[in-house]
Amino acid sequence: MNPTVQPNAYVALQLPSDSAKVVQIVPNTTIHLGKYGSFPTNQILGRPYYLTFELLNEPEADGHALRIVTAAELHTEALLSEDSTPGDADEGDDIAGESEKDGAAATTMRTNRNIVDDATTQQMTMEEIEALKKEATGSGKDIIAKLLQSHSALDQKSAFSLAKYTLRKRKKYLKRFTVLPLDVPALGRWMLEQKDAAKIMELRDEIIGLIGCWANVHHGGHGMSADGPTPSQPTGRWLVIDDTAGLVVAAMAERMGILYPSQEYEPEHTEGDRTGPEDGQAQSDFIPSTQRRIIPGMSAKSTTITLLHANPQPNLSMLQYFGFDNNDPVETHPLHTHLKTVSWMQLLDPLADAIYANEPTVVTDATLATWKPSKRGVHHRKRRRWARVRSVVDETRAGGFDGLVVASLMDPASILRHAVPLLAGSAPVVVYSPYVEPLVNLVDVYSTARRTAYINLKRTLREPPLIKTETTQTPDSPAQIEEREKEGEESSKNHSPSINDEDFPVDPTLLLAPTIHTSRVRPWQVLPGRTHPHMTGRGGAEGYVFHAIRAFPAEGKVEARGVPGRKKRKVAVDTPATSSRNSEAAEGVVVSMDDVKESGNG
Repeated sequence: MNPTVQPNAYVALQLPSDSAKVVQIVPNTTIHLGKYGSFPTNQILGRPYYLTFELLNEPEADGHALRIVTAAELHTEALLSEDSTPGDADEGDDIAGESEKDGAAATTMRTNRNIVDDATTQQMTMEEIEALKKEATGSGKDIIAKLLQSHSALDQKSAFSLAKYTLRKRKKYLKRFTVLPLDVPALGRWMLEQKDAAKIMELRDEIIGLIGCWANVHHGGHGMSADGPTPSQPTGRWLVIDDTAGLVVAAMAERMGILYPSQEYEPEHTEGDRTGPEDGQAQSDFIPSTQRRIIPGMSAKSTTITLLHANPQPNLSMLQYFGFDNNDPVETHPLHTHLKTVSWMQLLDPLADAIYANEPTVVTDATLATWKPSKRGVHHRKRRRWARVRSVVDETRAGGFDGLVVASLMDPASILRHAVPLLAGSAPVVVYSPYVEPLVNLVDVYSTARRTAYINLKRTLREPPLIKTETTQTPDSPAQIEEREKEGEESSKNHSPSINDEDFPVDPTLLLAPTIHTSRVRPWQVLPGRTHPHMTGRGGAEGYVFHAIRAFPAEGKVEARGVPGRKKRKVAVDTPATSSRNSEAAEGVVVSMDDVKESGNG
């Protein structure tokens, strides 16, 4: 990620009210912050992230002027607020106040028991506050100071109540904002707290971390060369089913180092034939292929994310905040070559897909030379699209993926039934669900008991049934034998077990060690005698993660032998025949190994 604010990039503006505003930094425009005011976009372009700005009351033609709040000023305000922490009041310091009683100084504790908050405690009227807002004071600190001075019951408040009152006024009147980079955690919190939480399946930051850890999504790191440390190419292919509008894909791409555009990548264009306008593009907008961006095929063979989707087009609207548009991709973005999309129909029945099955006709160069540029461009575009789709579908159906990540509201068992066989050995399988019930059922279908029943059932189906026949004194005729065999075959067909989808919706032998994990960070108020979770925390779904390991069942008969015991082994030794020649065999005597050794030495 670039350390400075770039043009057309999305950033998060942290406001004093603890809310964030996600905006796109379009040059030569104005950003409006509601009651806080507005400012020109160009004033923060090229500046580093994490700077705090203050809106001045001096209006300009396109908004208010900005002032950078220095770190020393921020630290000073933080230290002043810490000097009046409520923890000191409980110990009887000067903050709690002192009172004279019987000629001796005694420390008393302030409480809010006798305070009644009403409109009469604040002597300033709304008209006076609005007049202060219009004054060119430069910030809202003067308003906060006057509000504290005009409060009639301020001396009766405890330190904790005074700190909360001051913080509430700072959030309301202080005109400041901090420019933060819009990464995956910031985007997730913004969607979860201020936008549509159901759109991202109520994914929290800690759950996203669990998904990335259990799925073993990683970056390749840096290697050493003659010129020093150089970024090495990480390897891995992940299969993803994402119904969070692309938030899971963005989180995985961020861990893999392919989410943010690289500033050093330069696209290479080759001299080629002129291509015509795209669909809906006017002929006057026609640009030669050497001057415009050509969308190449998805050529990345490693560090790829293959997205399985159920719609004609995948829903990846969250990736637009990171400079990637799936409908109009830019070749300089890493996701253009590392992100591949396949529909369920293309995976399960590729011949039913019109793009995959219908190959465009191959036209010779002589025929192409006689066509118009627009028709020639359409032909090349169809050929590239068919080749790209066919390559991605064949590669996906071949399998060999290093991990599977599922975040969908569909039945997990129906997804894993088709997705697990595409994984390589020891590949992790991670399934996210807002609720625990679907994952409990998933653990049950991959449990040890169900796996044992499945193996026994398959062994029974492979072995032919034994047909018991009654022995008779007289041999049966061939007709009776044939009739008895037919009856045995019919009875075995009627009573033979079969593998049905109700008992075994998936193959339970393909995954090992299914477990369920969850994690949630809860903010707590930590005060002496008043430590408890914040009562105003958001509710919603808890969020759970299923994890298992891909395994290949052993072929053939497997025998498990335990550790042999240390007891003396018993061997059978045949004694010489001591009976007459009519005896059939000599009796065997069981002796120990020590007896055998002694007899040999003798």
